[in-house]
Amino acid sequence: MALSFLNRDRTIATPGYSRWLIPPAALCVHLCIGQAYAFSVFNLPMTKLIGISQSAPDDWKLTELGWIFSIAIFFLGASAAVFGRWVEEGGPCRAMFTSTLCWAGGFFLSAIGVYLHNLWIIYLGYGVLGGIGLGLGYISPVSTLIRWFPDRPGMATGMAIMGFGGGAFIASPLSVWLMSQFSTPAHVGVAETFIVMGLIYLCFMMVGAAIVRLPPRGWAPAGYVPPAQSTKLVTTQNVFVYEALKTP
Repeated sequence: MALSFLNRDRTIATPGYSRWLIPPAALCVHLCIGQAYAFSVFNLPMTKLIGISQSAPDDWKLTELGWIFSIAIFFLGASAAVFGRWVEEGGPCRAMFTSTLCWAGGFFLSAIGVYLHNLWIIYLGYGVLGGIGLGLGYISPVSTLIRWFPDRPGMATGMAIMGFGGGAFIASPLSVWLMSQFSTPAHVGVAETFIVMGLIYLCFMMVGAAIVRLPPRGWAPAGYVPPAQSTKLVTTQNVFVYEALKTP
């Protein structure tokens, strides 16, 4: 069952499939991974995991917590660069499914790190694993939107970026509210918030991975005529990215 799910995007979209299902699929992913830009709401509470009302000597410092976001953004760019061809070869379904597991898994692993008060686990969870999920989840919906909307490339990429920014807009108050629900006089509630957000993102991103499809080969919107392009700065030769990286 899982294999058929991952292989569905290796076939062309079935007749009657609407390209307007792609924007919701992209938003399901980008609204989730956009949380990365709202991670700062956790910084102050995570400096009081032991002291609760104020930082204790054994609590983490803000300078240490700042590396979590930095590591995640680094792996966003690194994974997008390294796995870009893997995404194109396997299609958006496989990439978005993998992104879902990495992104949600990063939250679950970070919850363990908070519970054990081990910052390196959070670096590995949200930073490395979550960062890879960010990279895969960012590029796969964008490339798929552009394929389905060659007549509206600006709108297609705009919807994706809107989702990424909207994710932070939603995640910030949601995170604060969840922590307030789980906090007690002896507990901050960060670990529980990570678990709940991981479950929410797991569900939403799985919906996006389930409904996304690639257009048939040679498909174009009705009446679409590709714009004329100047060939002065356009090469007629092709080279795989791995060969390009090895060519000085």
